[in-house]
Amino acid sequence: MSRQHPVLEAAGVRKSYGIGTETEIEILHGIDLVLGDSEIVALTGPSGAGKSTFLNVMGLLEQPTSGSIRINGEEAANLDEAGLTRLRGRSIGFIFQFHHLMPAFTALENVMMPLLVDRGRPDEEMRVRAAELLGKVGLGTFQGRRPAKLSGGQQQRVAVARALAMRPPLVLADEPTGNLDTASADDVFALLRTFNRDFGVSFLVVTHDPRLARRCDRVLELVDGRLVGEKKGSDLSAVY
Repeated sequence: MSRQHPVLEAAGVRKSYGIGTETEIEILHGIDLVLGDSEIVALTGPSGAGKSTFLNVMGLLEQPTSGSIRINGEEAANLDEAGLTRLRGRSIGFIFQFHHLMPAFTALENVMMPLLVDRGRPDEEMRVRAAELLGKVGLGTFQGRRPAKLSGGQQQRVAVARALAMRPPLVLADEPTGNLDTASADDVFALLRTFNRDFGVSFLVVTHDPRLARRCDRVLELVDGRLVGEKKGSDLSAVY
């Protein structure tokens, strides 16, 4: 079922640091973006182009200097800090190049963390949902293992499951396969596509990997803080 509003809609987004000082610098220069239902969109570009800043701002981890960001039609600029935390926690999942799992907790407990943060205390429904997600990423028998007892690819699968724990419509992924070998990277991307197709989750994926980019629905290029090009992922096959 299509949503009434785009999952992510950005208009005229700018981001500066050091505002009002001699070192003031603008990193993002008027970004416009619409991310629709059930899309996987790759964001590419050279180092220093502003990709991490772009993802942090779109994920409401940093506030834009100006411009509008709407998540499922809700304008982030209208929210106080508690409202931003609620919107971010319930509507956006995050996957990073380094999984950032909590080493003292099991795979199951790590997946439960977003639910625990939202609800304040654990319950059986959390455990059931986390176990189901671990099953979907192929780690149903690894629930009790801590991260140190998992391979790199398995740890990233746990991170994928954790990002989906709140059933967000949007997941932002920063080089999610950048620290993996080719086979593990293919497995992780296949997981993203499965959740995209089966549950309508939209993904915005920062990547330097042309193999991953060409498997996405669209590929955006960010250069010097500006979106300068867009292609279909399949169009990259002739280049790479």
